[in-house]
Amino acid sequence: MSNTTQLLVDFPEVSHLSREDLEDLLIDPAYFQAVFHTLRVVKQLYQAQAELGLANESIANQNLSAQNDLYKLRSDTKEAFDEAKALEARWAELQREQKEVYQRFSPQFLLMRLRHATTAQDDLSEALASAFIRSPPSESPSTSTNGKDVDDFVKEFRELRKTYHKRVMWGDRWSAGQVAWRDD
Repeated sequence: MSNTTQLLVDFPEVSHLSREDLEDLLIDPAYFQAVFHTLRVVKQLYQAQAELGLANESIANQNLSAQNDLYKLRSDTKEAFDEAKALEARWAELQREQKEVYQRFSPQFLLMRLRHATTAQDDLSEALASAFIRSPPSESPSTSTNGKDVDDFVKEFRELRKTYHKRVMWGDRWSAGQVAWRDD
């Protein structure tokens, strides 16, 4: 099949053109454009292109109509994410604070406080006794210096020593394994 015959089969719209007209098509771009745009295949391509353009425009309009909702959703999501991060940071801070609070009530910390309190109680009672002994004797046999009488000293000293010995007993029980700490 010759090129001309194939051309006429593929484009029947140009079959009525003479050889000179076909040659003019090749030479004159304006004439070529005029004939080209009358071809059925070209018209179908332009029609398909126009339909695709309209479909794209419709999709673009739908996307634009959803744009404000998407921006609001993005903003809401960012706010929720930021709030979650802030709450996560606050949670970590509260866990640290809770750990510090619980640490003050751990058995080891409480035992250490008992030992310190026992030593402080011993020091306090010994300081009271030393102050009483160092004070000069008073004129009355039943009173001591600083306006306290012996009975007041004995009463105060006994209370201090009683507290001291209770703390020693609790410490001894701890050391003997007789103290059980509950976690609840």
